[in-house]
Amino acid sequence: MIPLLILFIILSSFFFNESNNHIDYMRNGVVKDSVLYPKQKHREQSKLIHQLLTKYHYKKINLSDSLSIKILDRYIASLDPNKEYLFSSDIKYFSQYDEKIDDYIISGYLEPAYEIFTVYHERVKNRINYVFSMLESEPDFSTLEKFNTDRKETDWFDNVDEMDNYWRKKIKNAVLNLKILGKDWESNKETLEKRYKRFRKTINQFNSEDVFEIFINSYAELYDPHTNYFSPVNADRFEINMSKTFEGIGARLQQDIEYTTIYSVMPGGPAYRSKSLEKGDKIIGVAQGDDGSFEDIIGWRLDDVVTKIKGPKESVVRLLVIKKESPIDAFPDTVRLIRDRVDVVDEDATFDVVPFKSKNRQYNIGVIKIPSFYINFEEAQKGIKDYKSVTRDVKRCIDSLKRISVDGIIIDLRNNGGGSLQEAIDLTGLFIETGPIVQIKSSNGRIEIEKDFDKQIHYEGPLLVLNNSFTASSSEIFSGALKDYNRGLIVGEPTFGKGTVQNLLDLDRFFPRSDMKFGQLKITLAKYYRVSGGSTQKIGVEPHVFFPNIYDRSIYTENARKNALEWDKIRDISFQNKNDVSESLVKYLNEKFNNDIQSDSSLINYMSFVKKTEENRKKNSISLNYQTRLNEKKSDDNINNNLNTNMKLSEIFPIEKEDLMEKIKTDLYLRESVKLFVEMIDFKSS
Repeated sequence: MIPLLILFIILSSFFFNESNNHIDYMRNGVVKDSVLYPKQKHREQSKLIHQLLTKYHYKKINLSDSLSIKILDRYIASLDPNKEYLFSSDIKYFSQYDEKIDDYIISGYLEPAYEIFTVYHERVKNRINYVFSMLESEPDFSTLEKFNTDRKETDWFDNVDEMDNYWRKKIKNAVLNLKILGKDWESNKETLEKRYKRFRKTINQFNSEDVFEIFINSYAELYDPHTNYFSPVNADRFEINMSKTFEGIGARLQQDIEYTTIYSVMPGGPAYRSKSLEKGDKIIGVAQGDDGSFEDIIGWRLDDVVTKIKGPKESVVRLLVIKKESPIDAFPDTVRLIRDRVDVVDEDATFDVVPFKSKNRQYNIGVIKIPSFYINFEEAQKGIKDYKSVTRDVKRCIDSLKRISVDGIIIDLRNNGGGSLQEAIDLTGLFIETGPIVQIKSSNGRIEIEKDFDKQIHYEGPLLVLNNSFTASSSEIFSGALKDYNRGLIVGEPTFGKGTVQNLLDLDRFFPRSDMKFGQLKITLAKYYRVSGGSTQKIGVEPHVFFPNIYDRSIYTENARKNALEWDKIRDISFQNKNDVSESLVKYLNEKFNNDIQSDSSLINYMSFVKKTEENRKKNSISLNYQTRLNEKKSDDNINNNLNTNMKLSEIFPIEKEDLMEKIKTDLYLRESVKLFVEMIDFKSS
């Protein structure tokens, strides 16, 4: 899976005065220049995108009145996901378009979509004005009241009083979050005023292209979450992102309402090496150097945030980060990064050797980290002999580990989002003699079988694959094939569950005589299936040994995404089972790991952390009392501090390299993988 960065901001607002009476947005004294309208090219794009999706998408959908309602609901939800700006009467007014949106898309009549946006836009501006009025005096934090942080499942506001009360608490909570950091009222007031001034500036910069992108994606994503339209600007930004070398932290960002979030972490960059940032994390503050003050960046445009975070090589940037598994009011982590040269295509597989003592014997375990399934297509097509690819790099890693005579090899695929399908096939071929690797079913029902034809086995020794919930796409093909062949032990978390194939269509080619740019359409054309017949879609690849999962799969994986294609099964195909992983071995290792969970101090502490995280995730309200929140913070800090194990790792990991020892200390999953792997080797040799 090659991530595509969606670089638009999803905000929310409304056009007319905050009352329950709807006024024609063309007649309410609104400055004409502030009203956005569709352009002729947007009408043509709408008709073209409908034709392409109808004809080529894997999922066959005919637009209808019932689907029209879903598109409208999705559009409104993309504007106001937390139901913070719009009234129930607004939703009722928009319902006049319930059964017409399908006709509008087909015909290119987009005025209603722009009317809704204009209405929504004005609502946001009105709310911002209310925020400024709330900041005239400091809130009282001695009272016992709570704030509902998640309104997705609640009703829309019926009147201004209800909305005002919600926003009073929202701003009180924002001030409290800053107060707990040790800031005084004047400082907190200034921070929030700056935040909402930037927010206002941002929403006023929306243009006709932005509106079209949001609206048409409400339709495109009805097919599946990986089908998206990219405006010309965002398509160009993506091309630059994918091709340029730059100096920064090595992370792709996207905007989500007021917050800047991590979309992906580039392998090899400072963010990747730090292990402190993950997809979904929210960045709320940026500071330059070790002594610079944090700037609150909530509400900033993405371009402005990127400018602050990028910088010259070897310079320091500090980020305030709210982890993706944490509630928005959680105490932020401070992440210190040293900027570096980031080459997007330089995603090398790397290896380490981890020594391990067990039963008076020392083992050497090779660990190969694969960040993505990369290949330099251009060099490969030109016939350049030494073109770069993950399979070639892993071969070199294996050769180095063979020379050391390691006892086994761990393939670390955590956070590997995928990449080249052919590389997934070729990489699997390093560990099996020959045979089918994956089945691909196209939208017309045709099934193609992709095989490894190279009879040479590059590594025949013990093999373990470590996955997590963000192991996706081509990574799942590799993991699934090794599991089906019983070639290696799979441990960790179930993988992401992206079993679909996309293609990127340049819409400019459909308008050859036009000087205008029309953007790109990413469209799902096929599905992946394992050789055993089952799809990886939604359920992913399940491990032989399950590690505790801190991330809520109902939120972060493919199964959580609306309109995701369903899991299904086709016929299996014959292949030669390697029988390296038996049922008795899997049973034995699970018993060992379960014993560790009950007796190992670091695992016990980690399970407490997982439990606490799950409890926090279920909370939809938080206290606005200062003392209560301060006590909660102290409790969370204690849990986090206890995550560091007190066991003497040097007794079982005789490692001289400080960086590798530190990795073992902090990387609980890697540590447990090594321990299980040694148990596996002992079991098979006994």
